[in-house]
Amino acid sequence: MSNHTALKDTVALVTGANRGIGAAFVSGLLAAGAKRVYAAARDPQTLAGLAQSDARVVPIALDISDDTSVQEAAARLGDVDLVVNNAGVLLGGRLIAAADLAAARQEMEVNYFGLLRMCRAFAPILAANGGGTLINVLSILARVASPAAGSYSASKASALSLTQAVRAELLSQGTRVIGVLPGYVDTAMAARVTAPKIQPSDVVRATLGALQTDQDEVYPGEAATQIAALLLQNPKAVERQFAQSVAV
Repeated sequence: MSNHTALKDTVALVTGANRGIGAAFVSGLLAAGAKRVYAAARDPQTLAGLAQSDARVVPIALDISDDTSVQEAAARLGDVDLVVNNAGVLLGGRLIAAADLAAARQEMEVNYFGLLRMCRAFAPILAANGGGTLINVLSILARVASPAAGSYSASKASALSLTQAVRAELLSQGTRVIGVLPGYVDTAMAARVTAPKIQPSDVVRATLGALQTDQDEVYPGEAATQIAALLLQNPKAVERQFAQSVAV
């Protein structure tokens, strides 16, 4: 059975839509023929530009770290058949050298528990609408940790495991669950990173392209693709390479 996802006339929700990868997903989905895109951010006023550019964009206030906010959004958006879980936080903290656990707790709260809230809230909606698709924007650091961003890496590794478990759990209801694992992306979140970066539009292009195939993991950009291949060949060598790196 084909697992391809049609984008024309889809009704999508994109979290963290006010900038970077999220804003690029909104634009990419509109260009692909989406019927409606709910663009979500903690402050919907930051979405004014997107809403003015296309009548199909509907700004939504949503804080994925807040149970009530997520449940209220789910109650309003019963027509969604594609969810892009993009909202996240990168604080760039090490695990041992950090002064306390504050950064690690916040990154887990948003990047893992926030993702879990969204999956739990929207899985029944996707089922009711024929199965639909969950797209979880992760990071190549979910596969290999950067010590300079140890707590972020751990949160994304947890999110990857979550993605795999949710994929299996929702298989019977016909919901696709796709993990997106880019390398460094040219966004405000990665402003401190000096390594080569891909553009947010590159992430979107690779992800939407994968929707027309049977892929359930996407590695946008040459760096992520190469790291994924090397992890299959010699994972310990990749781990040692990242251990020597001071890049976030």
